[in-house]
Order: sequence, then structure tokens, then C-alpha cells
Amino acid sequence: MNALAHRRFLKMNGLGNEITVLDLRGTKLRVAESDARAIAAEPRAHFDQLMVLHDSITPGTDAYVRIYNTDGSEAGACGNGTRCVAWAMLADPMMGDAAKTALTLQTKAGLLPAKRDSDLVFTVDMGAPKLGWEDIPLAEPFHDTAHFELQIGPIDDPILHTPCAVNMGNPHAVFFVDDPYRFNLEQIGPLLENHPIFPDRANIELAAVTAPDHIVLRVWERGAGITRACGSGACAALVAAVRRELSARKAVVSLPGGDLTIEWRESDGHVLMTGPVEFEWEGTLAPELFETAA
Repeated sequence: MNALAHRRFLKMNGLGNEITVLDLRGTKLRVAESDARAIAAEPRAHFDQLMVLHDSITPGTDAYVRIYNTDGSEAGACGNGTRCVAWAMLADPMMGDAAKTALTLQTKAGLLPAKRDSDLVFTVDMGAPKLGWEDIPLAEPFHDTAHFELQIGPIDDPILHTPCAVNMGNPHAVFFVDDPYRFNLEQIGPLLENHPIFPDRANIELAAVTAPDHIVLRVWERGAGITRACGSGACAALVAAVRRELSARKAVVSLPGGDLTIEWRESDGHVLMTGPVEFEWEGTLAPELFETAA
């Protein structure tokens, strides 16, 4: 029997971004890619991102979090998922510590401090964006990653062109458009995610700056597809808009699932993301989930 069988999970969402939280602290268990795909295939445990908690490995942190996409690949960061983990670790009766109002999580992308602003609203310090071509990464040098050469469609009349590249724990390519909803993101997203210019693939954003303090956004997530919300994508869009001198350093980012408040703090260059979470239900992983996992 798979060692993950009968493990308790929490099903949550951040603005409709489907999140499953699995607590493996106190064990040596790890989630394989095939395990993640098996969990994603179960309707009650289905996720855009699976947030797996492990014992902390760095003094002063509260947990190490591994993040899995629907296809089983690992992500470096997930803003909506991090807020869900913060709720679980501060409020869930079995996982949480109600005496605390803040914690620090560690992912492969670095440290993510999170604090509770109210019962269901959390702020996560997503850290400083990486803007160099080699850090995003891109497959070839670009001096100006705020305007790098990439287009899709006819060469003389491209559908999309000249995005801004940002790494917010994951690689992102932000295209500025008049209306993100007039594009067929289901068709365009996978082509751009897997473009050779992105050696680690990329999250694809379509952003419209409607006011200096407001951005409308749709996201194709690497390894997950179209999602109702993407916290790291919202952060990337705000950073990209500031780099293009299109917005202020603090703005509301409106996604299909709702609004996030994003601030690119000038004092230290860190990006702060504030938004809600929702607890949906809890369950346990059935043994038969893993019988055909591959």
C-alpha cells in the first residue's frame, strides 16, 4: 500500500485557485510525480497546486513546503497556495497554532513570510523578483527583459508580442493587451509555455492596465493550464507594469476568481501579496488512488 494512503488533506482555494494541503511533517514521506497526478485525478482532492508540508530545514522557519502542479511537476512558488498553508498552520484545528499570527515558510524559491490580517485574509512577502535573463531563465541573453523578443502569430501581424519576463519563484512572461478576454488563452497558453526561449517552461500572463492602481489579468499556469487565480502571476504582472511605467507600485490585480492587492515595496524591492482564502472540506487519500499511479 502507498504510504500516502489514508493521509488527511485539506481542500481549499485562493480566489478559486484550487489548492490541496497535505501535511507530512513528522514523517520522511515524499510525494512522487505519479502520486501528485493520482491525487489531482481524484475529484475531491483535485488541485491546481498541491502544497505539501515537511519539517523545517532552516532555523527560524515553520515548515518546508514542496509545491506540485497538476501534471506532477514541481513549482518554486504559489502565492495563493502559500496563503492557504498559512491559514492551515494558524487556524486548522489539527494543524494550526491559534496563538500565532505570523509564520515563515520555505520553498525551493526561498523564504516566504506570511501574516494573518483577518480570519481569512493573509499577506505573503513573496520576496524580490529576479529580472536578469539568466535568472528567469531565458534560453539566450536579453539585455532588456522588460521588452524581449517573442511573438506568436504572423510575423507582420502577430497576435501577441514583446512580453516582459519576471521570475517570482517561477518564470513568467507578461503580455500587455487591451483586453485579456478576447484572446484564446487555451490555444495560445501551451504554445508559449513550451516555447524554446523558456528552458524551464513559463507561466503566461495577459494583462490590461486599466488605471495606475488596477490591472486585469488572465493566467496560463505552467503545468496546470488556465486557472481562476495565480498569486505569483499577479505579482509578476504588477512588477512588469511598473517596469514598463504603466502602473503605480501598488495596485489591485483582478483575476477571474477575484482581486489581489499587490505592492512592489520600494524600500527593499520585495513584493507583497494580500488576499483571501477559503476552506472547502477535508478528506483522506484513498488507497485505490495510487493503484494505477504511474
